[in-house]
Amino acid sequence: MTTRTPTDNTTDTTEVTTATAPVVPLPHAAARAITVAGSALALVGTFLAWTWTDEFPGNLTVTGYPGGLQVLTLVGAVLTLLFALSGYGIRGLGWLTPGGTNSPVLLSALGVLGTTGYTLGAISQELGGLVNLEPGAWVSGAGALVAVVGALGLPADQPYGEDEPAPGLWSRIRHVLTAPEPGRAKELPAWAEILIIAAGFGIGLYVFAYGIGTEYSELFIGFLVTAAFGFTAVVRAGLLKRLSALTAKHRNVTLAAAFVAAICFPFTQSNDQFALIGANILIFATVALGLNVVVGLAGLLDLGYVAFLGVGAYAAALVSGSPQSAIGVQFPFWAAVLTGAVASLIFGVVIGAPTLRLRGDYLAIVTLGFGEIFRITMNNLNGNSGPDVTNGSNGIPNIPDLEIFGFNLGVPHDVLGHELTRSGNYYLLMLLFTAVVVMVFRRSAESRIGRAWVAIREDETAATAMGINGFRLKLLAFALGACLAGLAGTVQAHVSYSVTPEQYQFAGSVPPNSAFLLAAVILGGMGTISGPLIGAALLYLIPAKLQFMAEYQLLLFGIALMLLMRFRPEGLVADRRKQLEFHETGQLDVPDDKPLPDGATGVAKAGA
Repeated sequence: MTTRTPTDNTTDTTEVTTATAPVVPLPHAAARAITVAGSALALVGTFLAWTWTDEFPGNLTVTGYPGGLQVLTLVGAVLTLLFALSGYGIRGLGWLTPGGTNSPVLLSALGVLGTTGYTLGAISQELGGLVNLEPGAWVSGAGALVAVVGALGLPADQPYGEDEPAPGLWSRIRHVLTAPEPGRAKELPAWAEILIIAAGFGIGLYVFAYGIGTEYSELFIGFLVTAAFGFTAVVRAGLLKRLSALTAKHRNVTLAAAFVAAICFPFTQSNDQFALIGANILIFATVALGLNVVVGLAGLLDLGYVAFLGVGAYAAALVSGSPQSAIGVQFPFWAAVLTGAVASLIFGVVIGAPTLRLRGDYLAIVTLGFGEIFRITMNNLNGNSGPDVTNGSNGIPNIPDLEIFGFNLGVPHDVLGHELTRSGNYYLLMLLFTAVVVMVFRRSAESRIGRAWVAIREDETAATAMGINGFRLKLLAFALGACLAGLAGTVQAHVSYSVTPEQYQFAGSVPPNSAFLLAAVILGGMGTISGPLIGAALLYLIPAKLQFMAEYQLLLFGIALMLLMRFRPEGLVADRRKQLEFHETGQLDVPDDKPLPDGATGVAKAGA
């Protein structure tokens, strides 16, 4: 069997054998035409009414103006259409697919089908049957299905392995996750590369702001489906590799662009509740990055890490000037931050010194015990079971807002014509703390101490044999991680107005807790900077938006971790070491034992 497929986005003259045969036996030209027609049909359907009543959220009754979930289908259809047209070699579209040509088409088409199908099902379930669907819904649904069928008729971007079975539906969908690496990009002027980086971060900010600003759960679920398939399609198209190459070339510009985009976030939100979610995400992400020092770099499994966040929060609350504080003093902001960070560091040293001689599961059990001991102790310091220090289970409420150089973070401020709310103020403060933690993590990881941590993580016995003081360096990692968590805890105490022992559990439905922090590091990618930040954002944002699923949260959380361990054990953002560790590279661990050529001189074992 032979068909034709483009490999350089400029021609349709490359033969395709059964090694790249599609699932649906269609001629290549017909399959691409069907995909284009189906995505165009799905696009047209978004401009028609999908239901007759506005009882379904998003008001999908308007013709000529897409709204709510229709917008997500529209975006997915446009993306599918662009990827499909890029395969024709149309001038000006070839840059869209420097890597895979057909894989992005199928992935984006599946995203359109998933979002549209979910919307049709939600309308039928909430309004009482398929009879409530208007023609626009059927047009988009049919178009999305046709686009998927056409995409399944496109050949695979890479040939199947010799040990793989004949391509069926499931094997084709799994195989679509692989795509060829993009070639070397054409050299561009520095200003053009910087503009591309800025545009990339601008798109990322818009997508994040849209997701966090979704006002109802149906829209957020549709956003997750569209974002997941769309992001995967962009990755397989090779666009992310190209952007990563530019960011690696302009690292300082990239960091500046990232923080400028983050600074702009509160100004994009009209609802103070969404800015508060952003501030809490930064707190969660900063603590996860501190845990990444302990788990990701040094390889120490800490199951009670949230206790260090609690130490910093309680220390800041006691010196905040709260009427319920047992100390009754009010430190300035900088002194309160130092108090929380130093208190957590001291606890890290005190707990780590006698326990870090343990390894593996034994260390995990001891740290889990410390986390529970902290929570129980805070409960018992209530004046009855112990001294009246923390007010027991009632915690320390009425923590006043911070005031920095006369700038009161508790009241709104007008900045360049935009109102910056209380949550926006604390978001920007926490962003500054996140920048400090990122800098500390980056410098530590690239230092001699960071390399020693990695050596201990990989093989402590070998590292010790090479002269590395394992205990001292593990204690340093434990203390640094605790200090970073305490730093975030000082801000958390003021953001939430109060601190209570129940906020700092091993596992619970509301993050941050030790289980979710550890999952954020593993989900995002251990040992990386962006990995824990992305993992923490996902693990905080999804529960906050899907509160109706709170009863099943831990179940879904466990299922997600199992799927991650099966399909991407290195995490969403993995460093090169983890990719080589978890995936086959085709290289032998031990080189072939080849005989020496005639006339060559070897080394005898006895004299080696």
